[in-house]
Amino acid sequence: MFDLISRLSRKQKSYIFLALDALLCPLALLFTFSVQPLPDPALFTLALMLPVLPYAILAMAGVSLWLGLPRIQLNAYERHAVMLTALVAGLTATVMAMLTSVVGPKLPSGTYVVFGLSYFISMVLARTILLQLVLMIYRRALPRCRVLIYGAGSTGTQLAQALKSHGSIDPVAFVDDNTSLQGATLLGLPVFAPARIPEIIKSRYITRVLLAMPSQGLAKQAQVTRHLQNMGLEVQVLPSFAQLIGEEALVDKLTPASAQDFLGRDSHDVPLNTASSSYQDRVVLVSGAGGSIGSELCRQVLACRPCKLVLYELSELALYTIHQELAPLGEELGIEVVPVLGSVTDPRQVRMVLEQHRVQVVLHAAAYKHVPLVEANPLPGMANNVFGTQTLARMAERAGVERFILISSDKAVRPANVMGASKRMAELIVQDRASRSSGTIFTMVRFGNVLGSSGSVVPLFQDQISRGGPVTVTDPAVKRYFMTIREAVQLVLQAGAEAAGGEVFVLDMGKPVSIVQLARQVIESAGYTVRDAAHPEGDIEIEIIGLRPGEKMEEELTLSGSLTTTRHAKIFCAREAVLSEIEVAALLRELRQAVASGDEEALRALIAHWIEGGGEDTIGARKSS
Repeated sequence: MFDLISRLSRKQKSYIFLALDALLCPLALLFTFSVQPLPDPALFTLALMLPVLPYAILAMAGVSLWLGLPRIQLNAYERHAVMLTALVAGLTATVMAMLTSVVGPKLPSGTYVVFGLSYFISMVLARTILLQLVLMIYRRALPRCRVLIYGAGSTGTQLAQALKSHGSIDPVAFVDDNTSLQGATLLGLPVFAPARIPEIIKSRYITRVLLAMPSQGLAKQAQVTRHLQNMGLEVQVLPSFAQLIGEEALVDKLTPASAQDFLGRDSHDVPLNTASSSYQDRVVLVSGAGGSIGSELCRQVLACRPCKLVLYELSELALYTIHQELAPLGEELGIEVVPVLGSVTDPRQVRMVLEQHRVQVVLHAAAYKHVPLVEANPLPGMANNVFGTQTLARMAERAGVERFILISSDKAVRPANVMGASKRMAELIVQDRASRSSGTIFTMVRFGNVLGSSGSVVPLFQDQISRGGPVTVTDPAVKRYFMTIREAVQLVLQAGAEAAGGEVFVLDMGKPVSIVQLARQVIESAGYTVRDAAHPEGDIEIEIIGLRPGEKMEEELTLSGSLTTTRHAKIFCAREAVLSEIEVAALLRELRQAVASGDEEALRALIAHWIEGGGEDTIGARKSS
């Protein structure tokens, strides 16, 4: 039966409805005879039904086709269609009265009223019964999706009304936070409290929840959605009717605030001016070219008009993305942009790339920098960050590179984590190279957190807000230094141009920023309020989760605490103690042995021995964390 119904065309179905209405006409007339007293039933039947009935049916068919009644689908048969049915029945009764007044005996006017009403009711009932029969056939032939509607307001009830005539979806119940609606029955469906959702799921075999609460904020909807998804339910969100007709965007209108908004100070635009000559008409290689810092280095170096820009990157996707962005611009400026896929820990490839392209300036930004990930994977993290720097620096000096600039981190100062220790070792390697190199200028630039970079807190907070919160902060007292990617890279290039060799450049980061206050700013910039003890009705909660392994309450920028000024007001220079060539060689030898044997204990022991501040109480004790 299902196959037969599904194969029928819309035109064929229209003919079936028309035939059904034609059949109901004499049946309604017989019903009228049975309830309406007539002067001479036999004479009336003989005189009326034979000559008049065909004309009445033709009139009904013509009017019905003209009004489009047979073309209305069963699941769309609602108020407008019922009115058309009443009009068809009324016109058929009128035609019947006019014809019988000519060819048959006169009947009481009430007879035609009864006929019209019975004909109208029979047509409506026939379509209602047909709809239920068709739904029954579809339900047996197709799998049914039993849904729970979250929200019993006007949107939810209209949704339930629409779904009741759907062939494969069964609305089972409502859930609503409004206590005045709980316990009521709307459209034949019960309204439950949200606390009863687990019970409803099991007892009523719910597979999907439709969220029909468009008036609620996005944060509230995200919280409800995440809670339901954690129960293993599929959740779909119904947009508001204003969104459906284009009055409101179907996506969140709120755009993420720019990183500069959260600095607590004005960002600094540092024109390179004469410093750009250190990169102009030169071959520049950027390692880690697809990362947050590396990609911005590439953009700004390209603006200095080098003769060639080499993008060195381990991640295929990151390299593809930055090359697709910069290649057209390089072609427009007449600058060759070369993508190189590889690791800085590979001496053969590094030497080949440096010699083949005759690289003159190296900006070394390649590093594993996510503290928790490196803390959980200390051996590969240390191998990449330390041996990668050693390999690139050694091969750069051998290839006659003019300048080698290491991008370092404030986490290298008295490190409390493996990532910071690896960056400090990288600094020691570069300082050692600088003390012995007669041709290549080796230097490094140290700065704190960069707003907007991958893994930084602002994108993390914005992602948590988009999911309804909570926003997680490690400790209320945690503070960090911040600057924007653009200003950090401008200062790196400026410092690299001024380097004479061996300097540890430190960027002026301003005052450290409270992470809790930053979280509040990000929440409020997204149009929400903070939910706390003082404001329990707020949208997004800030949750304190405790310091993670390897995290400090506050970061430092220098080991000695003393800085000397440079020609640029935002760049300082720190002269710090260095290891001798023999000590650096011993450090690298011990590190190589630890990595080769996979010995994390030995790794942490050498960090405690060689790195200032990297003692057992900070890094080594975190092995069990």
